[in-house]
Amino acid sequence: MSISYGFILILVGCCLVTAIPRMLPFLVMRNMQISESVLKWLGYIPLCIFSALVIESFISNGVQGFQVHWLELIAVIGTLIIALLTRSLLWTVILGVVMMALLRLIF
Repeated sequence: MSISYGFILILVGCCLVTAIPRMLPFLVMRNMQISESVLKWLGYIPLCIFSALVIESFISNGVQGFQVHWLELIAVIGTLIIALLTRSLLWTVILGVVMMALLRLIF
C-alpha cells in the first residue's frame, strides 16, 4: 500500500481543521480575566448539553408531533435512580446499558 502526497495533505488538513477550533479559544482567553458571574454561567453549559442529549434520546419530533419513546424513557428513569442511589459513574453507566439492553430484549 502506498501513501500519496495528496493523502498526506488531506490528513494534515483534517488535523488542522480539528485542532484549531479546539485550541484557539484557549490561546485567545489565556491572558483575559473572566468575571465570577460568567464563570458561574459557563459552569451550567455541560449540564445543559448533557440534558439535551438525554432528552433527545427519548423524545422525537415525528409526523404527528412529539413522540415519546417509552423504552428509552424507562431506561433513563431507572438510570437516574441508580445514579442517585450509587453516586458512582461506573455503576450508573454499566447498569444503564444493561437495563436498556434488557428492555430491548424483552420488548
